Amino acid sequence: MKKETKSGVTNRLRRVEGQVRGLQKMVEEEKYCIDIITQSSAIRSALSAVEDLMLENHLSEHVIHQMKQGQEKKAVEEIISVFKKSKKK
Repeated sequence: MKKETKSGVTNRLRRVEGQVRGLQKMVEEEKYCIDIITQSSAIRSALSAVEDLMLENHLSEHVIHQMKQGQEKKAVEEIISVFKKSKKK
């Protein structure tokens, strides 16, 4: 994994962790439902950004390596798998 990707993903996940703790506290304190939904949506967006970074890393590192090593079929299968998962969101 690229160093800058790892650093970016790690930082984002720390923020998500804090957001989830905050969301738990909001539920415990019976905060306004719309505020809880808004926070939940922000967490989902943050996780989506993590997925984007990881996909970019995978394509630029692993898929290129697979293609150079003659593993085109494996690379294509992985890309299709990720695409199908992203459509289920």
